[in-house]
Amino acid sequence: SDIGSQKERVVTEEEWLQKWEMGNIGFHKEQRHPLLQKYLDVLLNGRSGLRIFFPLCGKAVEMKWLADMGHTVVGVEVSEQAVKEFFSDHSLPYCEEPVPEISGAKMFQSTSGNISLYCCSIYDLSSSIIGKFDGVWDRGALVAVNPCDRQRYASLMINLVEKNSSYLLVTVSYDPNKHKGPPFYVPESEIKSLFG
Repeated sequence: SDIGSQKERVVTEEEWLQKWEMGNIGFHKEQRHPLLQKYLDVLLNGRSGLRIFFPLCGKAVEMKWLADMGHTVVGVEVSEQAVKEFFSDHSLPYCEEPVPEISGAKMFQSTSGNISLYCCSIYDLSSSIIGKFDGVWDRGALVAVNPCDRQRYASLMINLVEKNSSYLLVTVSYDPNKHKGPPFYVPESEIKSLFG
C-alpha cells in the first residue's frame, strides 16, 4: 500500500516529550471521543469490570470515564508530565512506584487502584508485566507509531489481548504525500494485514 513519503518518517521519543513540554498537544482532546461513546457497547459487549488498555494514553479523559464505570484501566505513556497531568486534571490521588522489570520505568496508580499508568516505552511492556486485556481503546496510538514500527506494535497488541477481547481503533484518512504525520496515514489494507 502506498503511504507516500511517510514510510521512512521517524518521530523520536525526545520529540514526543518535547511536544508535551511545549504544550504542543493538539492531539489531546478535553471531551470524550464521540466514537468511543457511539461504540462503547461494542467495546464492553455486555460485560462489566473489564480490564481496558490505553496504548500511548497521554492524559486521555476517557480513562477516568471508564474507570468510573467500574472498569480497570491501564495505560502506557512515555511522558511523565502527561501522566501527572492526567491525575491532577481529575484531582485523583495516586502513588508512584518503579517497575522492577523495566529500567527507569515508573507506574502511577490511582489510590482507588483502578487506574494504572506506566511511564515507559510501549515496547518495554509485555503481558507478563501488565497482564492481558478485555478491551483496547486505540484512539491515537497506531497513527502515532512510526510506520517502520507498526508490525512490532501490532504484535505486542495481539499479545496483550484476551481471546474474546474488543479492540476499537481510530485512524485518519488523507493523502500521505501532503502531510508528513503524525498522525500517520494507515490504510485499511494495512490494518487488515497487521491484525488479520
